[in-house]
Amino acid sequence: MGIDLYEPFTNPRTRETFRCISFSEEAYRMEWIVQPRGYVPFEHVHANQEEIFHIQHGEMRAVINGVEQLASAGQTVSVRAGTPHIAGNNKPEPLVCTVEYRPGLDSYRVFQCFAGLTLSGDMDRNGTVNPLKMMYFLKKMRARTLARPAYLPDPVFRLLMQGCLAIGSVAGWEKLYRQFTN
Repeated sequence: MGIDLYEPFTNPRTRETFRCISFSEEAYRMEWIVQPRGYVPFEHVHANQEEIFHIQHGEMRAVINGVEQLASAGQTVSVRAGTPHIAGNNKPEPLVCTVEYRPGLDSYRVFQCFAGLTLSGDMDRNGTVNPLKMMYFLKKMRARTLARPAYLPDPVFRLLMQGCLAIGSVAGWEKLYRQFTN
């Protein structure tokens, strides 16, 4: 049985909690709670999806395409596909958002792998889940839900995913993939 994303999971280093609200071809919707001083660990780009933040409580600090934005309860921030961005909470109260990825694509399965690595503590001290394993999973499932570090050009990222598929095949990461997604 795979990871149930309708149950919340937390990255203790980044202080983020994630819980799926709904999933369809149209959109993947989740609750995203970020504790004070919580953050996304790196600036990234969603290649094929728009990311929409609906702020429910608190204030989100985001840098979108190099421009800082602050958004508070009742506001919505949209990030177009292909746009570099990073977000976090620099306030003393929790940030609560509903986040949508449009279209939904294969977000549920990608987040299962992300959650599995998070829950097993397979991350660096900054809270970034194991990038080699995550790239293996993305390539293994032929993911259309792709988030890559903003500093990596897309062709380089795709080449690295291919390399990680080879490494993961030899290292036996198929077992983890099945554990997280079946």
